[in-house]
Amino acid sequence: MVEISLTPQVPARPAPVQRRGIERVKAILDAAEVLLDEQGYEAATLSAIGERAGIPTASIYHYFPDRYRVDAELLQRYIREVEESTTTALNQAEALTLREACDIVIDAYTACFRRRPGMAALWFAAGRSPMLVEMARAYDESAAERFWRFLTRRDLIGADTPQLVVQLAVEAGDRLFDVAFRRSATGDDATFDEARRLLTAYLETYATPARRRTGKK
Repeated sequence: MVEISLTPQVPARPAPVQRRGIERVKAILDAAEVLLDEQGYEAATLSAIGERAGIPTASIYHYFPDRYRVDAELLQRYIREVEESTTTALNQAEALTLREACDIVIDAYTACFRRRPGMAALWFAAGRSPMLVEMARAYDESAAERFWRFLTRRDLIGADTPQLVVQLAVEAGDRLFDVAFRRSATGDDATFDEARRLLTAYLETYATPARRRTGKK
């Protein structure tokens, strides 16, 4: 079973305690998400977010010190969604091959990125802040560790396989997703198919002998 361990955490900001403050924070994040979905990263400025949310820009600073903190909390929202989706899909799988395990992860990521265009805008934005870079890096590391545990427990790769192997696979997958969403706003299917081939072929070099000989589930 894959355990949910949602990481990384957004640096703390003062939490609004009044209902109005909580509703405003949600409105700000929702407005930022709509702008990212519809117009891309550069359009989601604090002033544009405030206009979309119906909140004066000056009031936004009561909840977020800058646009980058809005980005970080929104990325945390996306990370939680993709992690829960991936974890649920893997936990529901019964007997499966290494290729099928890779497909489950790639399909879950693809569905989340397509459902939330703003996720791709933040994840792959050229001008993203160091905070977002660190969040994405930390998430990749935790996702790789969880997938490594899943693969070794299911005897899909050898128990002595270094975690680095799966970490490299996740990093490669991240870059291929970047290419897929540069080729198409909704993600290029041909690139996703090549990602499946590349990642499966690499991980199969660490498959347990029985699975390597028979390819059975």
